[in-house]
Amino acid sequence: MSKLRFTTAGESHGQALVAILEGLPAGLRIDVGGIDQELARRQWGYGRGGRMKIERDHAEILSGVRHGLTLGSPIALIIQNKDWANWTDVMSAEPRDVPEEKSRRVKRPRPGHADLVGTMKFGFDDARRALERASARETAARVAVGALCRTLLNEFGIQVCGHVVEIGGVAIRTRPERWDDIPSLAEASELRCVDAGAEGEMRAAIDDARQRGDTLGGVFEVIALGVPPGLGSYVHWDRKLDGRLAQAVMSIHAVKGVEVGPGFEMARTPGSRAHDEIFWTRGRGFFRETNRAGGTEGGVTTCAPAVVRGAMKPLSTLMSPLRSVDIKTKEAITGAVVRSDVCAVPAAGVVGESMVCFVLADALLEKFGSDSLADIKLAYEAYLRRIKEM
Repeated sequence: MSKLRFTTAGESHGQALVAILEGLPAGLRIDVGGIDQELARRQWGYGRGGRMKIERDHAEILSGVRHGLTLGSPIALIIQNKDWANWTDVMSAEPRDVPEEKSRRVKRPRPGHADLVGTMKFGFDDARRALERASARETAARVAVGALCRTLLNEFGIQVCGHVVEIGGVAIRTRPERWDDIPSLAEASELRCVDAGAEGEMRAAIDDARQRGDTLGGVFEVIALGVPPGLGSYVHWDRKLDGRLAQAVMSIHAVKGVEVGPGFEMARTPGSRAHDEIFWTRGRGFFRETNRAGGTEGGVTTCAPAVVRGAMKPLSTLMSPLRSVDIKTKEAITGAVVRSDVCAVPAAGVVGESMVCFVLADALLEKFGSDSLADIKLAYEAYLRRIKEM
């Protein structure tokens, strides 16, 4: 049973985004500056659009924390939308008489977006009512939640990082030999790319797409280091950790594919070269010299780095829009053109890190308890001692 749960609320151009996280233990020290740092990482990246020049995201904690320490009660966060000043009439919760020419109604659904399916599902006559919530602006709230979960993981020596491995068909050709070297290299790059040569080609591809009014997708990779063995379950289908990771990453806007480790590559590989052989020494205990399983076996962590990849499709808002149909008149037109990014894969990777942090924090609390940080640490240390003695 999940120990953590979060929900978000808010529209892209509404007053604010709100997140509520339930289940963090009492006694965890929270740094709001650390949350804001993660929010800034999400906004950064080559290929982002004009909205990122407007917003400077800041999270305010409304409840669940006192004098810098969690209380064990739900934590409520709010992130104000600075662009709200330009949308107060259009997005007002109160009835407003807004002239048609200023209503910003959207009748031209964009192929690939939730515009049309949202209007069909709820019976809207204005896609604005759907796209505001379907917007990836919502992921700012997820990143704030992920930052809180990351704080818990750090208490147990678990580090979560990520990088971009492909954009627009340009893939990295080299990567560090050590997992620990990825964070610094990724954060030094505007595309969070650890291969300088590939990054240059990715930037050129983004520039070319921008000139053509097009967009690009790609693949990001999230790695969790220091994960202990035994998180997750092989007993129940819905508690398998790789399944939970896949669902969490797939829930990110525009993500259409997920793999744990080199999952699709292993599907094309004979079993003799697809699995991680097991060794044991008195000093190390059980270990594997490879990580083809991506850090899980049978839905349970192995102690190797947990590796998850997300495949993000190109964004659906094009400056050279595709063909569509007017919702009201059924006239053949082109999709709406609104402010957007050319490429948001680096940002999606940060959101991916946040979702992985949430899943791992949930699995950690599931195994070691969830009320008090001090009690959880005692259970965690006792478990590690038992594992070492095997």
